[in-house]
Amino acid sequence: MNYRHSFHAGNSADVVKHSLLIALVRALQQKQSALTLIDTHAGRGLYDLNGDEAQRTGEATQGVMRAFADPNPLLNDYRAAVQAVNVGAELHLYPGSPQVLAQLLRPQDFLVLNEKHPEDVYALRSAMRDTSAAVHERDAYELWLAMVPPRTARGVVVVDPPYEQPDERARITATLAAACRKWAHGVTVIWYPLKERPTHAQWKHQLRKLGIPKLLSVEHWLYDIDQPGIYNGAGLYIVNPPYAFTQALPPLLEALRATLAPGGHRGEITANWLGD
Repeated sequence: MNYRHSFHAGNSADVVKHSLLIALVRALQQKQSALTLIDTHAGRGLYDLNGDEAQRTGEATQGVMRAFADPNPLLNDYRAAVQAVNVGAELHLYPGSPQVLAQLLRPQDFLVLNEKHPEDVYALRSAMRDTSAAVHERDAYELWLAMVPPRTARGVVVVDPPYEQPDERARITATLAAACRKWAHGVTVIWYPLKERPTHAQWKHQLRKLGIPKLLSVEHWLYDIDQPGIYNGAGLYIVNPPYAFTQALPPLLEALRATLAPGGHRGEITANWLGD
């Protein structure tokens, strides 16, 4: 599956991913000690919702536009992050994870971004020029292992690939295993699309075999019955999520499910420990 960020900016997966990222980092920031935030597949950093690629799919209408039309206060932090890159009420731009994470930085925190595609990394540097982020142009999995453990005692690694390569899941699994050996208490967030249940179930089995003690699986299925051959939703694997985050998660997930459910579908969003 090829999931290029620019075609899907602001869709339902972005709403869930960025809402949870904000909640996760905010939970970690309840402690004053510094955080290092690392994004291995940073993309362009900022996306034009009126651009050809986003307009070709029109997915933002079922994602960020729905979140802005819903008054649920649990989505306020997410809406604020999107509004911060726009002027006026109309949404023209969508912040990628680098922009969302940059907005969360405290003076003691650090942001490390990586993007391998030359055109995208050029756009990323432009999008992040007014931030303190360090931008790299390296292989994502090499950088992931090189950067952990970070110089700060605590940190978060965000892994959000386009799933262009057939071995993407295998590389994530192998790198996660190696990273956990180096940094057992580190927090890692892995985004993935949900398309075919057998493929996803097989990958989940491989991850379960790693024996990671605290591995949370959050899955957002858009439709009540799987739609063959199309995008059915997205999920996040979260290693070592903080207690404050998991305790506050159920009402946020329900708010996201209700906001993003397509017409005629209730949808489902769940959070389960992978060992359960």
